[in-house]
Amino acid sequence: MKSFRVTFLLAWVTLLGSVSKVWALAETPVIDSLNQRVRALVDQQRWKAAAQVSERIGSLYHQQYGYNQYTIEAYFNSLTYYHRVGDSVGYYNVHILIGDYYTHDYFMQNHAEQYLKRALRFFERTKNTTKIIECHLDLANIIQNKELIPKALFTELRRTERLSEQTKQPYFQAYALNLLATTYSRTKQPDSARYFATRSLKMAREQNISWLIALNLFYLGITEQFKNRPKAAIQYYQKSYRIADSVNNVSMLRELTRHAAESYAHQDKYQEAYESLLQSLAYTQQFYYSEQTKSIRLQELDSQIKTLAVEKALVKEQSQHQRTINSMLVIGLFISIVGVGTLIYLRRQQKLIAQQQAVIAQQQIRELELKSLRAMMEGQEGERSRIARDLHDGLGIQLSRIKLFVEAHQDALPASVREPLNQFLDEACTETRLISNDLRPYALSTFGLIPALEDLTQKLNLVNQTNVIFEHYGETPVLSDEASVMLYRVIQELMNNALKHADASTITLQMMISEATALISVDDDGRGFAEPSRTGNGITNIQSRIDYLGGQVMWQSEAGKGTSVMISLPLKSSTT
Repeated sequence: MKSFRVTFLLAWVTLLGSVSKVWALAETPVIDSLNQRVRALVDQQRWKAAAQVSERIGSLYHQQYGYNQYTIEAYFNSLTYYHRVGDSVGYYNVHILIGDYYTHDYFMQNHAEQYLKRALRFFERTKNTTKIIECHLDLANIIQNKELIPKALFTELRRTERLSEQTKQPYFQAYALNLLATTYSRTKQPDSARYFATRSLKMAREQNISWLIALNLFYLGITEQFKNRPKAAIQYYQKSYRIADSVNNVSMLRELTRHAAESYAHQDKYQEAYESLLQSLAYTQQFYYSEQTKSIRLQELDSQIKTLAVEKALVKEQSQHQRTINSMLVIGLFISIVGVGTLIYLRRQQKLIAQQQAVIAQQQIRELELKSLRAMMEGQEGERSRIARDLHDGLGIQLSRIKLFVEAHQDALPASVREPLNQFLDEACTETRLISNDLRPYALSTFGLIPALEDLTQKLNLVNQTNVIFEHYGETPVLSDEASVMLYRVIQELMNNALKHADASTITLQMMISEATALISVDDDGRGFAEPSRTGNGITNIQSRIDYLGGQVMWQSEAGKGTSVMISLPLKSSTT
């Protein structure tokens, strides 16, 4: 077990190092030179040249740092410059680049689809066949990732592949063949998937398209896994891994390590399987919850907010223009009482419209923020549940089978081997159950919030010297699954903080339920603090979850006198 933990820590150190490397982002001489050129071109108002150089900068950032916010910034700058010069072809071509880039992130799929559809509509109007093919393939890539794959997708991909061949577009033909392999793989048709992956791999190698070579090797590994040939599958995964690692493709590395864990388990190599699952979890954390990925999502949100702000500014300009006209009408119609009355009415209407538009803009901004928060939280809990199931139903079952086998044959084993082996198996089973339960508590999903909190306090009392007390008054609150999970995570975070940092002898958790409100308090008699830090991830996560549920959090602490955290949660808001 020590070797497992060491490997896990090493994996995290490596991944965090790569994240910090991206954030440090020391620009290369080439990128620095190109950025200076863009600034010079902007000063000269040579917008088209500035847009083209910005596109190149975005591509260079991606080649060096993988999925990063600086590529997106360069593409957005390119959009702005193409818009200034009125170059529609360049403008919508960058739409394709942004849409394709967002497909890396599950939470950005809807935004990717919007960018690609806007580009497709333009290129269909201008009858640009090459760009139409590219848009269709990128949209097909989004569709095949959905839970239900439409049957029409196979026909559409075959038609696009033939069109690519007819128009002599080998790059898009190889991409279409790969998407066919992907779609057949997702619908559990390994023979067809292998046929198209092999064809695509051959064309990708001829054109030296590294990302497509890695992707085809990955799906060839999946076909071997379908055919119960885990050793051959591992060989393909390792080849694909080396290429994906060289281009910083973290999303692909995540899927490769997850599938490799399954193949190792089929070969009874449970240590390698366990390490691959931990590595997959680390890649997931790095990609979906890193500051770099969050910055990209916030950047898109900021772009939409800026668009709304521009529209609001245009409305304001129109309103100011209208007021100027109204002033002229006042002078012209001063002697007419009817004219003055009409002018007053129009001005009141304009103010009302401006106020309504401002309110609508604020509501749209709030809705975008809530959607982003909901998607992030749902994705986090979904990924936790999936990994917990994989650990429990895959590795946990295999470890239990090994334990039963050893117990059945332990008479044939010498005592010097039997006792350590049983101890190691017990520790592995316990560790797997603890990880699975931490990711998705069994008591919460099976019995509800109150039993889950009772179970949590009992387990904390078993493994800690601190005395943890749980008291609840009133009927069990009726909460939605989403609200129960969020509230459980908040309480778990508060108790863990108290155990780690407060140096307390007693922690008391109280829950008081009325018809409309739930009051939760977590108190400890630890060392306390003068002022809670508002910059830590733990407190930020607690505040954002309670805000999302419509509740309030109050912190009260003094140095040497412990800490008290009170949460007020309206039950009607949390159950909807």
